[in-house]
Amino acid sequence: MSASLPGNRDVPPSRHDLNTYWGRVKHSADIADPRTLLTSSAGLEHAKTLISQYKRGEIQAMTPELWQAKKIVDSTLHPDTGQPVVLPFRMSCFVISNLVVTAGMLSPNLSTTGTVAWQWANQSLNVAINNANSNKSTPLSTSQMVQSYFLAVGASCGVAVGLNSLIPRMKRLSPAARVTMTRLVPFAAVASAGALNVFLMRGEEIRKGIDVYPHESDAARRKREEADQQLEPIGKSKKAATLAVGETALSRVLNATPIMVIPPLVLVRLQRTAWLSQRPRMVLPVNLGLILTTSLFALPLALAAFPQRQAVRASTLEPEFHGHRGEDGMLEFNRGL
Repeated sequence: MSASLPGNRDVPPSRHDLNTYWGRVKHSADIADPRTLLTSSAGLEHAKTLISQYKRGEIQAMTPELWQAKKIVDSTLHPDTGQPVVLPFRMSCFVISNLVVTAGMLSPNLSTTGTVAWQWANQSLNVAINNANSNKSTPLSTSQMVQSYFLAVGASCGVAVGLNSLIPRMKRLSPAARVTMTRLVPFAAVASAGALNVFLMRGEEIRKGIDVYPHESDAARRKREEADQQLEPIGKSKKAATLAVGETALSRVLNATPIMVIPPLVLVRLQRTAWLSQRPRMVLPVNLGLILTTSLFALPLALAAFPQRQAVRASTLEPEFHGHRGEDGMLEFNRGL
C-alpha cells in the first residue's frame, strides 16, 4: 500500500469517507477491482513513482491520475512489507480465485470424496489468502502455518462430511427440504472453518501482539511531515491483535454467507423449471454465473464491515499504552484484510 512507499507526507487514505459504511464499501470495491490485475510491472512502477512524489511533496494535490495510482498501489502492495501480494491471493483476485472452488463445493450430488476434495481445495486457498494479507508485524513460523493448515482442513472436511451423513437420517424432512439442506452444507463448513482458519493462520498475532501507532490529528500529521519524520509504532498490543483477527474472521463469514447461500438456493429453484431441467448441461454455467454475480457484490460489502486502518481508545488496550495517547486518546493499527 501507499503507506509503505518512501516519503513522510501521508497520502489521503481514500477518496471516499471511511467513517461511513458506504464510503468503505466504495473504497473496498476499488481494492477488490479485478481490473487492477491487468496492471503491468511498468504501470505499477509508474504508480509507485507518482505516490512517492506526492509523499515527498513534489506533487502538491491529489489528482484523478494520483487517485488511480493509489488504487493500483493499494490493491497490489502489502501495507506492512511494501511488496506485491502474490497475484492469485490479492483481494482484487479474490472473486476469480474463489470461483472454481466455490462452484466445486456447490456442485449438486457430490460424493464424499468430492466433498472432501473441494473443501480441502477451498481451505488451501483460504490459508494462502489469509497469510498473504495478514498483518506482517508478527509473522507466522512455517511449522505453525503447517499445523494451522491441517487443523483448518480437518475442521471443514469434518463439518461437511458429518452434516452430509446426518441429513439423510432426518426422516421428518420432506424430500425438497432435504435437498435444500444438502445444498447448504457447504456454507456451514465454509463459514465455521473459514473463521477458524483466520484465527489459526493469524494466531501468532494474538500471542505476540501487532504494531500500534498514535492516532494523529491533521495538524500533528502536517507538523510531523514538515519535520521529515516517519510515524513510528509505540509497541505491540495483543488486545489490538485479538480485535483485528476477530473482525477479519467475522468479515470472512459475512462474505461467505451470500456466496454460499444465494446461488445454491436459486439453483434449486431453477432446476425445477422446465427450461433448466431439459438442459442439464446448462447447470454448470448457470451455477458459475450465479456465484460470480453474488461474489462481485458480496466482497466489498463484507470487506467494508470494519475499517482496515482502525482507531481504538488507548484505555481499551494494555496498561502500557494508556500513557501513549494520540489524538483524542486514540491509537490505531492495521487490521489486515
